[in-house]
Amino acid sequence: MRHSRSINHLGRTSSHRKAMLSNMATSLILHKRITTTTAKAKALKTYVEPLITKAKEDSTHSRRVAFSFLKDKSAVSELFREVSPKIGERPGGYTRILKTGNRIGDNAEMCILELVDFNEAMLGHAESTKTKTTRRKRPAKKKEEAVTGKGADVKAEKTGKSVKAEKVEKAEEPVKNEEDAPAAEEAEEGK
Repeated sequence: MRHSRSINHLGRTSSHRKAMLSNMATSLILHKRITTTTAKAKALKTYVEPLITKAKEDSTHSRRVAFSFLKDKSAVSELFREVSPKIGERPGGYTRILKTGNRIGDNAEMCILELVDFNEAMLGHAESTKTKTTRRKRPAKKKEEAVTGKGADVKAEKTGKSVKAEKVEKAEEPVKNEEDAPAAEEAEEGK
């Protein structure tokens, strides 16, 4: 029985496990996301999140502590220059695990482990989401309301003319062709 055994040994010796987690943490800091098995990702999460918390305070001591875990100067400088300013206000939860399915070869459960504040796709999606509004069917307007309704009032206010004056102007439009003029006058007299 595994009572009170919280550490996943990942089938490795202590030195092998520490070296593997150090290398994975370096890759995560440099590349901002890595693909690995879910068991390794959960172990790495407990390894790297205290380091990121330590990086919030930029001092010689905290840099040396981070270097003792990572064993890579470029990863330490990346952690303190780029990662820590972005996560300064966040109180924890610096990484995210996204499950991607099982690996073809051995059916191991795979996932993507990423730093939360560095995924532009998710940040952009979160900002662009709109509140959902209910869609209601509006009753159809009658033809008379369409002519003398709010739209006509607004149009009349803008132009300074009433709707009836516009109708009269349309009726009195001059005929463009001189040949059609007598025919138009006859048509009006016939009415």
